[in-house]
Amino acid sequence: MPGGSIYVQPDEKYTGSSPQWWYEKFWREDAPNRRRSRYVKAAVGFVIGVALALRFDLAAASPFAGLVVAGIVAGGDWFLDWRSFHATAVWRGARRGEAITGKMLRRSLSKLGYSVLDGRAIRGQASIDHLVIGPGGLWIIDNESWSPDTEIACYGGRLFFGEKYGSKTAKPLVETAEAFAELLTRETRIPVTITPMLAAHCGLLPKGGIVVAEGLTLLKPRLAAKVIKSAEGGVLSAEQIEVLARTAARELQRT
Repeated sequence: MPGGSIYVQPDEKYTGSSPQWWYEKFWREDAPNRRRSRYVKAAVGFVIGVALALRFDLAAASPFAGLVVAGIVAGGDWFLDWRSFHATAVWRGARRGEAITGKMLRRSLSKLGYSVLDGRAIRGQASIDHLVIGPGGLWIIDNESWSPDTEIACYGGRLFFGEKYGSKTAKPLVETAEAFAELLTRETRIPVTITPMLAAHCGLLPKGGIVVAEGLTLLKPRLAAKVIKSAEGGVLSAEQIEVLARTAARELQRT
């Protein structure tokens, strides 16, 4: 790039050539088409509302009924459009995935005796976004995002992101979970295993929103706390949870 540094490579996300940049560009340019489509749907809703009012002998109220149904249809269509765009926020860099997942975990688990530690790492090794310790055991959770059309699936026990193998994503998290468990077991003398999970903030997950492959559970962020709560309780006592959380806070480096 003329005038650019030969030592610092430009970030495509800010040069107008990244998938995120094109996605936002096309989204903005398609706004008039979405509005026209919404007007058509609202008009159809108006006709249906009037027809329903006449069907139930409410001729005087038929214009109002038509407007109500048209408003509901238009509002619903706007919400679906907004939700589809909002779902790409982490992938586009507009929001931080770890902040979203951390808030969900605390809101759902704190009152149930779970401890959530953010941004932890073994010195010199890979880091994770969240470590969860509670009655059902231990979990590490990382956050990632793929383009909206990337299919996340398991075939023959192997993880795939679109047509690419997912082993390079799964293996480091599984190894980090094992390393964390080894450290906590050694320091506390409480035998523990840690389940690795990956919160996928954007991408196409199958119906149900969960994929389990190569020792890793990938799921929608809102399902992380639900999966943790579904684990059988009684694995750890309150005293053990406190010891493990205190040890993790001391031994695991903040990132």
